[in-house]
Amino acid sequence: MAIQIDLAGTVALVTGASRGLGRALALALAEAGANLALTARSRDDLEQTAAAAAARGVRTEAFTADMTQERDIQALVRATLAAFGRIDVLVNNAGAAGPEKPVLELEARDWDEVLALNLRAPALCAREVGRAMVERRRGCIVNIASIGALTPLARLGPYCASKAGLVQLTRVLALELARYGVRVNAVCPGYVATPMNEAFFASPRGQEVIQRSIPMRRLGEPAELGPTVVFLASEASSFMTGSVVVVDGGQTLT
Repeated sequence: MAIQIDLAGTVALVTGASRGLGRALALALAEAGANLALTARSRDDLEQTAAAAAARGVRTEAFTADMTQERDIQALVRATLAAFGRIDVLVNNAGAAGPEKPVLELEARDWDEVLALNLRAPALCAREVGRAMVERRRGCIVNIASIGALTPLARLGPYCASKAGLVQLTRVLALELARYGVRVNAVCPGYVATPMNEAFFASPRGQEVIQRSIPMRRLGEPAELGPTVVFLASEASSFMTGSVVVVDGGQTLT
């Protein structure tokens, strides 16, 4: 059986695509030939990602949306289907770490904000896109979870809980949609260098965290997640569904 990594002619919808990991995943999919519908709340950064992807020779469309709002998600999926006619791949990447507090100090709104973006949003997006995929009897959903789904991270209770929920949602969706030819898998990144955490990991405390918790003694680069997502989006992973792929430099081994 030939290994099929080429995504030429496919359409991928990537959420949270304006910068950091989302931008890297979008560019990796573009390199593999996928046409892209990209969404985020920031128009300027999103258009920069779209332009960089288009420079790879693929068609790109940028749509601003607030993924915590159901109506925005529904409008996003409608706009993508109107522009491209179909969605072959959904990458649920949009997310946030939320407040860094002990659980005993968290307020209700701290939970609501993180769960709305990290768990409810991918569930609703998968629902809207999944319906279109079921009609076509094919499609692939990749949920970007976290090692926080697998191992506790102190002072990040809502984040860990939401990502653990996303992993279990991945398995439920995989079970329910397999009969329709739709595959659903999750990726759990470890600590990855992004603009949001650059200052922390450059600090003495951040360097200590790296040395203590990551056997490879370094952060991951956003581009190092791209090949995993491309693989899961491609026919090379045609018999994989409900899988959870960890990309963490060995962090969950410690």
